[in-house]
Amino acid sequence: MTVEEGSVGGFGAMVLHLLAERGVLDGGGVRVRTLTLPDSYQDHDKPEKMYAEAGLDAEGILKAVRAALPDQKKGSRTGRLRLA
Repeated sequence: MTVEEGSVGGFGAMVLHLLAERGVLDGGGVRVRTLTLPDSYQDHDKPEKMYAEAGLDAEGILKAVRAALPDQKKGSRTGRLRLA
């Protein structure tokens, strides 16, 4: 998971490029998500509100992480994700 204040084509793109170059993505076992600011106009507001609107606040990041995780079978032990 990469999170950045930039738009598409920044740090997350470089991480994906490196992983692809090294063949890490070939096996299908690696899950990668890049979170960025939207590539569209965003009304200026308090940073907290802008990040929430873009899904870059704690709640949005956790939602993206959970969506990227494999489904857990019933009865299996599931941990809670926490941001430090």
